[in-house]
Amino acid sequence: MLETEFKSPLHQTVSTTETDFWNDSCAIAELTYAIEHGAVGATSNPTIVEQVLRQERDLWVGRIYEVIDTNPSWTDEEVMWQVFEEIGVKGAEMLLPVFQREGGKKGRLSIQTNPSNYRNTDRMVEQAVHFAGLAPNIQVKLPVTSRGVVAIEEATYRGVNINATVSFTVPQAIAVGEAVDRGLARREAEGLPVDDMTPVCTIMVGRTDDWMGVVTKRDDIIVNPGYLPWSGVAVFKKAYEIYQERGYKARLLAAAYRHHLHWSELIGADAILTIPSEWQELFNASGIEVKARMNDPVAPEIIAELYDRIPDFRKAYDVDGMTPDEFDVYGATVRTLRGFIASHHELIRVIREDFMLPNPDTK
Repeated sequence: MLETEFKSPLHQTVSTTETDFWNDSCAIAELTYAIEHGAVGATSNPTIVEQVLRQERDLWVGRIYEVIDTNPSWTDEEVMWQVFEEIGVKGAEMLLPVFQREGGKKGRLSIQTNPSNYRNTDRMVEQAVHFAGLAPNIQVKLPVTSRGVVAIEEATYRGVNINATVSFTVPQAIAVGEAVDRGLARREAEGLPVDDMTPVCTIMVGRTDDWMGVVTKRDDIIVNPGYLPWSGVAVFKKAYEIYQERGYKARLLAAAYRHHLHWSELIGADAILTIPSEWQELFNASGIEVKARMNDPVAPEIIAELYDRIPDFRKAYDVDGMTPDEFDVYGATVRTLRGFIASHHELIRVIREDFMLPNPDTK
């Protein structure tokens, strides 16, 4: 690794603090850059895989046609899932040296289950177990819906290293921490190994910010515009404090980047930051001082205004702000599930129309 790479802000973050970062993509070029700058993990979902097929189509087109030709009776969705899995496994292969170097504690590729199954515990668990068997260093994403929380416990019990996703709030993070601990306790009670497990709970801090912006515009709520970008940071810091106090086994992860506070304010946490490639490059060129800020509280006046003015921030910030049933109808959950499900169907369309049934009117 070049000396200049050791001096990049992201490399400083991971080399001088407990904070790790993952690449928010499994595209080969982007993951290569991230690993060079200290990344110890990566993530995948239908949106990301569609981007991979656009960015690195030449690397996959031959294999896609091979899958289609070898399986003449497969549907477009079956082909899609095979390609989806293989792209994830390629990312896992790139991270395997990190996984081996870190004794299995780091170096995982996080892959998302079918977002359409968010109400079906059995289907989520079945796919999670399947994905976990694709490579030794796979992390499996399950949504923090009411049924998803049940699936998180069961998948953990079955030895799956979960990554709870579609999560934006303190009560969701607490539900995940407790579900993971229940699953691990069940394993321990049966003498099953737990030392090799690295469960993760995501808080999509940028989508927390986004939802507060939507709510204030929708409901004509006036808030200091400089305060809204602190919403996700405030939620993450509150959840982190609770995780430290209660000793949950899961590790928090911040995702969905919108601005540098989602990196700079979380430096120093024993947590993971999943950062898109374009933001990595911006942060590395930013000149922002790398120092631990995780324990610096969000200004009380910011918390007070967000809390007093925005009911949905209270739901996100309070320990008992929502019940698991309310997770399913929380605005950020609905918006994100809609987006993920749409991306799932879009990826099927790409496979069908670009590879299986291409336009006959063009050469």
